[in-house]
Parts: sequence; C-alpha cells; structure tokens
Amino acid sequence: MLDLEVIDDPAAAVVALDPLRARLLAGLAEPASASALAERAGLPRQKVNYHLRILEEHGLVTEVGQRRWGGLTERVLHATAASYVVSPGALGEAAGDPDRIADRLSARYLIALAARVVREVAGLVRRADQAGKRLPTLALDTELRFRSAAERAAFTSDLADAVTTLVSRYHDAKAPGGRSHRLVVVAHPLPAAPSPDPEEAP
Repeated sequence: MLDLEVIDDPAAAVVALDPLRARLLAGLAEPASASALAERAGLPRQKVNYHLRILEEHGLVTEVGQRRWGGLTERVLHATAASYVVSPGALGEAAGDPDRIADRLSARYLIALAARVVREVAGLVRRADQAGKRLPTLALDTELRFRSAAERAAFTSDLADAVTTLVSRYHDAKAPGGRSHRLVVVAHPLPAAPSPDPEEAP
C-alpha cells in the first residue's frame, strides 16, 4: 500500500471523486470485506459491492485475500494507497498552467505552480518506481509569523537575494552529465483555524 497515490487518469478521477466511493476508499485504508464496509456505512451490501467493483476496475482497490463467513467466501479488499491526490493532468489541456497566467504575484499563479509540481513529480515518481529507483527531491515546509507587512516585505527581499545567490553559485547550464532541477519557493497565509462548535465547547 502506497502512502500517497496521484490519480491522473480522468475516468479514475471521476470515480474517486464520487462522495460515496471516496468514503469507501477511506474505509479501506485497512483491509475489509464488502459486508464489513456496508455495516459501517449503513448501506446495503449489494450497493457497496457495486461501487467497490468500479473502484477495483480503475485500480483504486485491490483484493488482498479471502475469508470464509458462514457458507460464503468473502473477498478482502484494500485501497491501493492511504491517501490520494487528483493530478491536474487529469484535466488534459484545461489543466492549470503557470505559463498562461500573466500576474506572477497573484495567488492563482501560485496555485498553477503547485498544480505543475503535482503533474510533473507524479510522472517522474511513476517512472522511478517502474525503474526501481528513488527520485531525488527536496521539500522544505515551515511556518513563520511576521510582526508587520514591512517585515514580510523585508523577508521576501532577503529570501529572493539568498535564492539568487545560491542559484548563481550552483547552476551550471553546460555541466556534462548534469541534470536540471526545478526550484519553486512559495509562501501564503495559513488558513484560519475552524471555529469550535459552541455545542462542543467545555
């Protein structure tokens, strides 16, 4: 079972985005039978079986065993991953593309960059898996709180200078045997934490 699987097939994306099938996928983070899932979800087993067959046809669920229950043999199924991301590539030519966004300082440009990262890295990691290799990547994730808009602007300037210095030091467009990498640095405000439910407050 993968930690994360990227769905780039349009038909599989449609299947996974169905609310009921998404619930069943989440329920199969641990192996289970259709009858066990049906009991948990409060749904008829026949209905659950129907949706599980569709998930299996699109490679999102796989059989991992069988077990006897009464006079019947039940299949035990497992989701192919603990979680899923739908690649913008599933939208084909309509997928987000940073090259089509003029305002490089806009939030939509940031979203398009993130979409490109998902699309490109998903394809690279799939090929690396097929070759039995690890894909060399780097990811940094942190949080910081600015005291003022002026300090945020100063940080942005310092960060840009630091990245420019590092790129000029290590970039060699003509290095024999070198491999080009894409570096994306983004920052955005953290989403507000959801307000506690008044009924649940102590």
